[in-house]
Amino acid sequence: MDDVRQQFAANLRRYRIAAGLSQEALATLCDLHRTEISLLERRKRSPRLETIVILSRGLELNSPSQLLDDIA
Repeated sequence: MDDVRQQFAANLRRYRIAAGLSQEALATLCDLHRTEISLLERRKRSPRLETIVILSRGLELNSPSQLLDDIA
């Protein structure tokens, strides 16, 4: 499962940086706490399905599945 967390964390960070957002700015957009974003990016927490959807909307992705790219 660590591989899954690692890839999700990398995807989240990549999309966040591409959007030009800090962890705090993304958290504000998503109505999440900044530490939640930090924990996800540091692989300390696995996201719930609802959180994946919320993050994808905040990042303006075409689909929540983009955050799951390359996860087998």
